Order: sequence, then C-alpha cells, then structure tokens
Amino acid sequence: MTDSALSGKVQTVLGIIEPECLGVTLPHEHFLIDQTLGGVYFVEPESLSERALAHQPVTLENLSWVRYHTKDSLDNQVLDNVDMAIREALLFKFEGGSTIVDQTNCGIGRDARALARIARATGLNIVMGSGYYADSPKTSERVSGMGDEAIAEEIVGDFTRGVDGTAVRAGIIGELGCSWPLRPNEAKGLRAGALAQTLTGAAVTVHPGRNDDAPLEIVEVLAAAGADLNRVVINHMDRCGYSLETRLSLLKAGCYVEYDLFGFEGYYPARVALAEGKLPDMPNDLGRIREILDLIERGFLERILLSHDIGMKVMLTSYGGWGYAHLLREVVPLMHVYGVTDEQIHTMMVENPKRLLAIQ
Repeated sequence: MTDSALSGKVQTVLGIIEPECLGVTLPHEHFLIDQTLGGVYFVEPESLSERALAHQPVTLENLSWVRYHTKDSLDNQVLDNVDMAIREALLFKFEGGSTIVDQTNCGIGRDARALARIARATGLNIVMGSGYYADSPKTSERVSGMGDEAIAEEIVGDFTRGVDGTAVRAGIIGELGCSWPLRPNEAKGLRAGALAQTLTGAAVTVHPGRNDDAPLEIVEVLAAAGADLNRVVINHMDRCGYSLETRLSLLKAGCYVEYDLFGFEGYYPARVALAEGKLPDMPNDLGRIREILDLIERGFLERILLSHDIGMKVMLTSYGGWGYAHLLREVVPLMHVYGVTDEQIHTMMVENPKRLLAIQ
C-alpha cells in the first residue's frame, strides 16, 4: 500500500504538495517522448522524394510537408531537447499556468531526471505518469512475460520508491496505451493499472483506440478488474471524433472525458485512423468548444478535462506550432465568445484536475 502520507495529496516529481497548490493544470502533455515506437506509426514513403523528407530533421524548409505527414517524419515524432522543453513550458507559466501532467511512461521515452530538471527550471508543478505503453516494441516482450500483479507491483514502486532507479516518483497511472482491436498486452496493462489504482489511490488515464467501440471496451476491462471508474480518464475525445453516444456512455459510467488536442486544427493522418476503422474526423478548436458546451448543458461539467497532448515537434512554438500556452492564450477567449463562463473554465482547468490528481 502507498504511504498514508499521500492521502489527499498530489505527488509531483519534486515531492508532495497540497491539491490547492495546483492552480491552472494541463492534465495531458509530454515534454519528452519518442512516438516512433520502433516504427509502429512510421511507414516508409514509396516515392524517393518523400522518403528523403521522412528522414530529414524538421526545418523551416520541410515544415509544410511535415504538418500534413506528421506520422511519416521520424524526427517530428521525437521530443528530446530538455532546454527547449523548459522554454516551451515557461510560455504556459507566463500565461498563468501552474501544473502540467507529463503522461510519458514506459515504452515511449519516460525520463524522470529530465522532468525534475524541467520542474526546477520553470517552477511548474510536474506530475509524472506510470505504467506501460504495453505493446510498444520497447516494452512488448517484457510485458508478455509478466503477470498483472507483477506489473501492478512495478507501478506501486514508481509511487513509493521512485522511477528507473531515481528518487523521482510518479503521481498518476498512465497513459496506458491501447489500440483497436485491443491487444492482449494492452488488456494486461489495463488490468494491472486497475490493480495498481486500488493499491495507490491514484487516477488512471488511458489512450484509447480510434474506433468508437474502443473506449467502451476499455471501460469494461477496467471495471471487471476492479477500477474506480470515477477516477479513470479516457483521453483523446477529439482525435477522431467519437460519437455523442460513445461520449455519453463514458460519462454515465463515471469516467472523465478529455479534450486534449486543442491546437490541432482539423487535420489527422487518414492512414492511422482508417487502420482502426475510423474516419479521420478531427474537429478544430471551435468544434471542440461546441461539443464541450453540449456536454456542459447535459450536466457533465465536472467530468471534462482540457489539454493539448503536445508530443510532436510541429506542435511546439519553436517549430511554428501552438505550444503549451495555447489554451490560455487563444482558446479561453474563444470560449468566452461562445458563452463558456469563467466559473466553468475554472472548473475544467482547476477544480477537475485537482480532484483527479489528489491521491485517495
């Protein structure tokens, strides 16, 4: 069991804090991440010219191509510059932000020491993820050879001892990576996450497959494994446009739903979506706001989370993207135009993350 001193507190990479200290929070971001996943999302282009572009560093000269081939550029899918992460994170702080949850975990490049360095340099509260991106080529073989209990024990260790031989501790379980159809390792990761939740009192966040049935199956697996669905977040509501029926089913089950691709304006690689039986229906920020307003009117204000899921170079301001400050700088004023109140924004960006991140 987790130390009782954690009860009601939030565990950041620099230590335990009170939930009231969180302030404006982005619950789903990445400072450092390797999304290439051993080539899972990368397909070598057939044409020689595009093949050359795919292996180039992201620069101003090829940025236009990369924006529409985000999964075909190897360099775009890797964030590994700590100094750049610090500069980008400070933009969020300068706009009034206080806390960022980094959901990079085992299999996609988690770096506990670097997160602690970013927290010290920026003064931001940073909460680190735990668990496995279970079917990443970097973790698949290991997870295949482990039982649910062994994985859960590792997650508990991340909370009680520290991550990867450091004293830096995790504060949330996730993001637990899943696809469609759900693979055996991914189901195992979910069951282990549910067990670890009962042992740590932490929230669980899940990266679902793109198919409309994917998040519903995930909830079934978590519920059967004993998870507290009131402390489960289903990420990426806006990645490929889950139906209203699916979103309402998740909310009625008690889950948080997370609109975490603010800034991604209407384009999503068709190949990636179609592979999981989904059209690439990526809304723009206004479309996100309209969906959120609808859910608020239906009484679900306290189950909505907002973020950007920064995880590629083209998303950073250093490469002409929107960056971690986009919600505060651009989206909140647009929300006001469409009638979202300051109180409702405060609930979604302060109160809901505070409730989620407090260890129970």
